[in-house]
Amino acid sequence: MNAKLQVLVIDDDAVVGRSFDRVLSDKGYEVSTALSGEEALETLENSKFDVVFTDIKMPGMNGLEVTERIKARSPLTPVVVITGYGTQDNEIKASGLGASGFVRKPLTPEMIENITLKAVNDAESANDAVVQPVDSTEAEVASDVTVTKQVNSTAKNIGLFFASPFIALGYVIALPFVGFYMFIKLGREAFIKKHMSE
Repeated sequence: MNAKLQVLVIDDDAVVGRSFDRVLSDKGYEVSTALSGEEALETLENSKFDVVFTDIKMPGMNGLEVTERIKARSPLTPVVVITGYGTQDNEIKASGLGASGFVRKPLTPEMIENITLKAVNDAESANDAVVQPVDSTEAEVASDVTVTKQVNSTAKNIGLFFASPFIALGYVIALPFVGFYMFIKLGREAFIKKHMSE
């Protein structure tokens, strides 16, 4: 890694921040720490981070509020929630706020390294998922096809409008003949049945 990836750890226990620094500094990361949500948001005003870790239970603003504020400002910044008070309810809330992960303390060096790497890779994948622009020729062809369909549809509707009186007249003229034919056919069938039964 040429430039060090920036990691922010938010926890009112300074030991947690030092643990992250000790594990990640040799792996190409630069770790900054904040002891509260308010301090973290001030730090985020002036710096951009590749990954943010936040504890849930802190004095003042809790980790879920911090996650919500960070994601509102910078939706693509991965935020991982760490806690010693892990509950399924908190995990669901964190996920709903857009957290990239939810891990429970105590954290081992391997866990710290793995969740950081996963968060960075997930963020890179999200950033790479850019919609390719449509070729202008394809757009023009699609536009021409749409216009042609509209013209054909309009012509068809106009044709039906003018043809409908003649179609109706045809039905009016044909109806007595059809009725007369059906009358003769039914009468013939009744006559044949009557004579066959005798």
